[in-house]
Amino acid sequence: MKKRFIALIMSACMLSMSLAGCGDSAGAQKAEDTPEPAQTAQTIETPAPTEAPAPTEAAAELEKSDVLVRIGGLSGPTSMGMVKLMEDSANGETYGKYEFSELSTDASAFVAPITKGELDIAMVPSNLASVLYNKTEGGVKVLAANVTSVLNIVERGESIKSVGDLKGQKIYATGQGAVPEYTLRHILKKNDIDPDKDVEIQWCGDTTEALSYVTKDTAAIAMLPQPFVTVAGSKVEGLRVALVLGNEWNSIESTPQITGTIVVRADFLAENPEAVELFLKEYEASYKFVTEETDEAAELIAKFGIVPAAPIAKAALPECNLSFITGADLEAALSNYLQVLFEENPQAVGGKVPESDFYYGN
Repeated sequence: MKKRFIALIMSACMLSMSLAGCGDSAGAQKAEDTPEPAQTAQTIETPAPTEAPAPTEAAAELEKSDVLVRIGGLSGPTSMGMVKLMEDSANGETYGKYEFSELSTDASAFVAPITKGELDIAMVPSNLASVLYNKTEGGVKVLAANVTSVLNIVERGESIKSVGDLKGQKIYATGQGAVPEYTLRHILKKNDIDPDKDVEIQWCGDTTEALSYVTKDTAAIAMLPQPFVTVAGSKVEGLRVALVLGNEWNSIESTPQITGTIVVRADFLAENPEAVELFLKEYEASYKFVTEETDEAAELIAKFGIVPAAPIAKAALPECNLSFITGADLEAALSNYLQVLFEENPQAVGGKVPESDFYYGN
């Protein structure tokens, strides 16, 4: 049983860090020197069906496309909304023609394929989208936000009821020099807590290490991401979510925190606008399926290896805050979020906050 628990925790750790920790300086600071990833990933290339699938009400106006769209995604919440599209593509039931790279646990692995034109669309942390925009001098655009916030404050006791209760506490956390750190610091400061004086933050190497302190000490407090929290909660007696940092963010900001995005190469978009628009419609349908048909979606999330098992995936889904935000709402929320990151560390967003042309449709 102990070995099985460790295996589940380690698996969830990898996929959790793909979002909560990959929006980090691994995305910002590695962008300039990331080597081209080894060409070991398997791909699923599905030709457009010879006969279009029977149109649903949502897809009645769609027409099939023969333009191949090469797509990459992280093995975490960032790709959960895409699993129905991946399944339909593998079964030849999509209007578009898609090739999906094997899901990655490392966000920096997308830098070289995007900049070299080897991928057309990718699901990446929002700050990495900004880094790519700056690195390519506007060669990347963001199509949509697909995840808002995944960070939680957890404990085994009942001492934390509000952000104010964190004052004077020790917090075990991961993501130093990364989005988790900047998020925590911003929320603390907005609640009149000096993150350098009023709390002690012990940075851990990974989520499993941070959880180990909570497991050993019933008074310990940690900041951990979903779906790792859901996996750990099913195994660690008394573990509870004390604060959902996405809610705390919303209480101090007028727009939601945007942690996951869908980006497209600007050149590909210019050459194939219809194929990109078709992808967006089919992605939106996939997102709606995942958030509404949770039993079937959980099976697919487990099938594609994003979460170890379907029951865990089903429990984690509501906590992963999947979204589909586009247009003016996307620009308002993401530009605000990137500005906050820039103020904490300009390199977190690639040195500057992107201009308005970063957003699809502008």
